[in-house]
Amino acid sequence: MEPQSNPVTPQLDVPMDLSQVLMPVWMDVVAFFQGLITPGWRQNQLLIIVGLFALAYLLRIVTEPMVENWARSREGWPKWRLRTLVQIRRRLVLIYFAIGAWFVFLTMQQLTWPSRSYMIGLVATLVTVWLFIAFAARVVRNRSLRRLLIWGLWIYATLHYLAVTDEVFTFLDSIAVEFGNFRLSVLTLITALVIVGALFTAARILSNLIAGSIRRNEDISPSMQVLGIKAVQAALYAIAFFAAIEAVGFDLTGLAVLSGAIGVGIGFGLQKVVSNLVSGVIILLDKSIKPGDVISLGETFGWINSLGARYVSVVTRDGREYLIPNEDLITGQVVNWSHSNEFVRLDIYFGTSYGCDPHEVRKIAIKAAEDVPRVLISPNKPVCHIVGFGDSSVDYILRFWISDPTSGLTNVRGNVYLSLWDAFQANNISIPFPQREVRLLGDDDKAVAKALD
Repeated sequence: MEPQSNPVTPQLDVPMDLSQVLMPVWMDVVAFFQGLITPGWRQNQLLIIVGLFALAYLLRIVTEPMVENWARSREGWPKWRLRTLVQIRRRLVLIYFAIGAWFVFLTMQQLTWPSRSYMIGLVATLVTVWLFIAFAARVVRNRSLRRLLIWGLWIYATLHYLAVTDEVFTFLDSIAVEFGNFRLSVLTLITALVIVGALFTAARILSNLIAGSIRRNEDISPSMQVLGIKAVQAALYAIAFFAAIEAVGFDLTGLAVLSGAIGVGIGFGLQKVVSNLVSGVIILLDKSIKPGDVISLGETFGWINSLGARYVSVVTRDGREYLIPNEDLITGQVVNWSHSNEFVRLDIYFGTSYGCDPHEVRKIAIKAAEDVPRVLISPNKPVCHIVGFGDSSVDYILRFWISDPTSGLTNVRGNVYLSLWDAFQANNISIPFPQREVRLLGDDDKAVAKALD
């Protein structure tokens, strides 16, 4: 008995005789080139096409400097228009050729037989479609993906207008890998990539439109805006992925086992990642932290720049950007300086000599704080109180409020200290400082000191 083959062993399914697929295409190519080398209207059309390309190249040499200078003078234009001008300048040859080819084609259609201008019309159509694809693909931001999309659509459009798509598709579908009842061909793989790319691009464009609409809605808090945008993005990308898989024809029932394996892996190896993801959702839901808030976490002081799925971006006054995991914000002690409102109270301690009137000192200190631009006068005015009698000074505390903590705390404290200094100097208020006396002993003093010893 012959051993049965294992059904799960991958097998490459390639047609035994490739000539059956490629021969029709090869015969068409041979006939086409034979017509080009034979004197007649095919050869004449080829010469016209070559002449149009040469004319388009000369026009590009003449007009490119003028187009570039004109584009540089458009300073107030938005970036997308300037990028479009750059793409037009790079493709001037094809644009001039398409215009000239269509003009010659339409003229010859009126003056002679349509078959005598067929090649010119075909090339004009291809060039026009290539230009349209190149400009339309600009919606894809990723450069590598954009290039892959452009070249793929160029190849498909060329095969379509040359009427050889059926032969090429048959050849690509004949190259396949089989796993039991599962069959994956090159054509299916290419189709899947195209559909996934198109759906993901559509999902990105739609999510950007929805995100812009959510950000413009002032009735939604910043934290809920971030949560809504992320939820919309996740939903759209998930829909795009599963729709692409279904469109290609893959069976999704096998993903049930895969999802179970992924769940086990998450449970053991991705605990921190999942914890940060869940913590990020909790932060967005309870609105404890939102973009623009000023927070302190340990020695880190700054304002929330953005809320991510895994971390929160905190920018400090010195330009450093800290990426703090969401879990730390949930489990740690966080000081949110602007949780309920933007008002922040700051305290300054100072002392004056006992010879100064404390009533005057308090009035002068309050007036000095009010003279600093960032210090609020309403609704909370600065106040000054005596907090104790020191060894060499009367101790005070000066309290004042600000509403812009993102502009810094140290600088406003420094400005208040400087204003206090100027006010004390102008009103003869002395600030005590430690003093030491050094005495030189005379002969009598030395004798007394020796006797005491």
